[in-house]
Amino acid sequence: MAVDLMSSGRDLPEALLRELEELAVTAATAAGRFIVDERPRGMGVLDTKSSVNDIVTVMDQESELLLRHVLLGARPDDAVLGEEDGASAGTSGITWVIDPIDGTVNYLYGIPAYCVSVAAVIGDAGTPGQWQPVAGAICNPITGEVFHARRGGGAYLLMGDEDAGIRVNAVDNLLQSLVATGFGYVPEVRARQGEVLRAMLPDIRDIRRAGSAALDLCAVACGRVDAYYESGLNPWDLAAGWIIALEAGAQVTGLNGIPPGQPAVVAAGPGIHASLLGRLEALAPLR
Repeated sequence: MAVDLMSSGRDLPEALLRELEELAVTAATAAGRFIVDERPRGMGVLDTKSSVNDIVTVMDQESELLLRHVLLGARPDDAVLGEEDGASAGTSGITWVIDPIDGTVNYLYGIPAYCVSVAAVIGDAGTPGQWQPVAGAICNPITGEVFHARRGGGAYLLMGDEDAGIRVNAVDNLLQSLVATGFGYVPEVRARQGEVLRAMLPDIRDIRRAGSAALDLCAVACGRVDAYYESGLNPWDLAAGWIIALEAGAQVTGLNGIPPGQPAVVAAGPGIHASLLGRLEALAPLR
């Protein structure tokens, strides 16, 4: 039996949603400061993931430990699903889905397009299509930007003492749309994604590839790009950016009626989402 996740999210008390959003901001900001302030001068590669180009640094692991300490220190009954240390159980019905450094390659090279992503979700975060984010925050520690949102509360960009609402662009023509995307690390996957991109280029204004899925979703939310699509995302890549983009007015879906996840994520304002989705479905699979 399908779970009505959208309805479940709306049933959460406003006070709880606000608490989760504020804690996400606190945790993401603390970890963001940490990965900048404690970044080793000669930082090296600790391990690899899906291929030799997909790195894990010591700082990924240390940042995740900090996030778990902050989140579970405030809400010890919650579960956590992290990129580095996997899942820990909880009893509250809330799971924190965390990415201690999204854009790790950028971080390694010193490119200022990486972030910390923290989201509170409901449902089974380990099962595709059976979870949804209800609050989240994404901190770009280099720019000092913290994007955040909660279900039904709108999306915001916090910089210093200024916390301003953000909204997707109102573009309604795909040909005039600036579109962000990303690529996997496995050569065969990258080759297929390149084919999709080549087919897409004549139908859009231009493409941008920043190297962080979380920041790409925030870019849609605040109008720095008009749309974003990618395949191969894990829950920690997607969760916080999903709720931020959604609350900024974006439609966030997968392909062919399935929820956003590993097969595909498509995020865009309502003026171009349908046309972008249709074009991508015609080119599927994306990976």
